[in-house]
Amino acid sequence: MSVPYSLEELTIGGKGSEQKASDKIPFIARPFVSERAKKTLDIVEKFVEEECIPADTVYQQQVGTSKQERWSAHPPIMDDLKKRAKELGIWNMFLPKNHFKEGAGFSNLEYGLMAEFLGKSTTASEATNCAAPDTGNMEVFAKYGTQEQKDRWLKPLLAGEIRSAFLMTEPEVASSDATNIALTITKEGDEYVLNGQKWWSSGAGDSRCQVYIVMGKSDPKNSNVYKQQSVIFVPFDTPGITIHRMLSVMGFDDAPHGHGHITFNNVRVPAANICLGEGRGFEVIQGRLGPGRIHHAMRSIGAAEKALEFFLARMNDPRKKPFGKQLYEHGVMLDRVAHSRIEIDASRLQVLNAAIMIDSKDAKFALKEIAEAKILVPDMLLKVLDRAMQAYGGAGVSQDTPLANMWAHGRTMRIVDGPDEVHAMQLGRNENKRGEYCLKKIEWQKKRAVEMAESYGMKKMDPLQLDREWSKVHDGKGNVDKAKL
Repeated sequence: MSVPYSLEELTIGGKGSEQKASDKIPFIARPFVSERAKKTLDIVEKFVEEECIPADTVYQQQVGTSKQERWSAHPPIMDDLKKRAKELGIWNMFLPKNHFKEGAGFSNLEYGLMAEFLGKSTTASEATNCAAPDTGNMEVFAKYGTQEQKDRWLKPLLAGEIRSAFLMTEPEVASSDATNIALTITKEGDEYVLNGQKWWSSGAGDSRCQVYIVMGKSDPKNSNVYKQQSVIFVPFDTPGITIHRMLSVMGFDDAPHGHGHITFNNVRVPAANICLGEGRGFEVIQGRLGPGRIHHAMRSIGAAEKALEFFLARMNDPRKKPFGKQLYEHGVMLDRVAHSRIEIDASRLQVLNAAIMIDSKDAKFALKEIAEAKILVPDMLLKVLDRAMQAYGGAGVSQDTPLANMWAHGRTMRIVDGPDEVHAMQLGRNENKRGEYCLKKIEWQKKRAVEMAESYGMKKMDPLQLDREWSKVHDGKGNVDKAKL
């Protein structure tokens, strides 16, 4: 791997202004991070801070302004960034080494540290071929795909030559419960016929999107509601597919990738395109969404760090002096900074712990830790963003800072890959399984305390117990016999 960077402090800000990324790895995670990963982490940091973040503005301008431009654009700066990332050896870092041979050879923990920096830029994830939904889709192909499917779709995805979309959510049902999925997948001879609709099909607007990973219902009468669904690979140009519109995220269209509302009208797909086999849809999506949830959390940590940086910059801008003082001289702002720092650091530890759990076995082994991160991190991100936006006032909710756009996308993190409520309900149910044990344990401890007191010739008594009868200590004339108290 060529390393054109000298791994010193960042050029911006001057020497010594910040520690390198590898020096800031939480102490508890350091034993799990290789020297190679540390060096790569420092390269990722410099690439994002010095190349990708400045490129974000150029990218948005190159997308264009008209509807036709925005949904057919392929900004040339992205190709330049991809070329640069390949030169630096930071490509496909997301595929964990203990599960896949196709990746760059890092663990989930190591990629988590890198993904934090990718989350600070709108171009960095795609530039390093670590962008959703392609990351999760590549994991599906790598884990469940046949060799023919890998050759057709996984190889060009890994090379960054094509993009993909994941189609699960539907507008006519409560998709937070995946058993409600209604798009039909019907076997006819050596083909499957798809009918129904999907929305929030992220990536479907991109002209380079070549394949859809679609979940639908193939066996609606199966008594096991978790065996009714299948996942199938659908070429984007199959007759009968219509992208009706692109959906905005609180006014942001996310062009050119976007989020499509798509219908399937008698769409015929070869039977060989089924993933893993009929009725195994839940198995596939659980294998995909587990790592995907932690990837979102990893990037969200980086977004929170960026929001805090903007907050600190605003507080220390000498041109901005409300009531004759800079913002950092107002105590309430320092309090908000402190809480932001605490919440970001605590969330990072939660995410890294989940990553270590996945590395130790697999995503199923870390279901609790992933769910905790899925709930905790977006909530933290929104709090930090809100504080930063408040510090900027009107500028904070305008296009003059990235904060409003970041908040809109941060808010979606409480919905995508399963809403908070679903994860919280499952966490609560599992935690409550300890309820009977906790009740019995506490009652036993109370009983044991009584027995211990008796062994010392004592009766268990409340330390504030008085057993006082005023009629026996008060003579009725206002006098109290203190000896009887």
